[in-house]
Amino acid sequence: MKRTNALVYILLGVMVGLFGCTETQTQEPVAKKEEKPPEPVDGQKAFFQMYIAARVWSQDAQGLRLESLHIPEVKRKGGAFGAWRATFVSLSKRRTAVFNYSVVEVGSKLQKGVFQDHEEGYSASRDKPWPVSALKVGSGKALEVALKQKHAKEYVKKNPDKPMMFILEHTNRHPDLTWRVVWGERVSTSDFSVYVDATTGEFLEVMR
Repeated sequence: MKRTNALVYILLGVMVGLFGCTETQTQEPVAKKEEKPPEPVDGQKAFFQMYIAARVWSQDAQGLRLESLHIPEVKRKGGAFGAWRATFVSLSKRRTAVFNYSVVEVGSKLQKGVFQDHEEGYSASRDKPWPVSALKVGSGKALEVALKQKHAKEYVKKNPDKPMMFILEHTNRHPDLTWRVVWGERVSTSDFSVYVDATTGEFLEVMR
């Protein structure tokens, strides 16, 4: 009887071993999820991400300037870019702070996410501080408005591959906060740009 029980246990052990091997062999490796390539972001979204960090820097932080940054790692899509730079001002501190936002790390120049670049003293200039509540229109919408203008359509048709940049600021040219949609790598070398109201989304003027 003991011998029979021993045989039963041996057979059970063999069967369990075979079942375990079979189960192991039939399991398919879990496929790794492919990471989606980084997408460019609208200037409005990037600004508010940086504003959160700016409030840590100073509770009374206000916007002073926002500009798009071209990075080869992420191509522009309409008014969306892979990186943006915002300048904030604190009137209580009499200082400005520059923050960068990037969807990817770019060597030692840009980190992924939001990070403070530098700060310096502030003195009144042509750029006026503005409350964040004034920014109601994103860079994508600003581009749509700009491209509806006759002169803009003609310019783009003649210069389809012209690089672009966006600047958000409040200057003496207009009473409200404005987007300046610039065709060219820099404002100083651009021969065409369009101003759009960043609060109402209305077309303001063409600059040549």
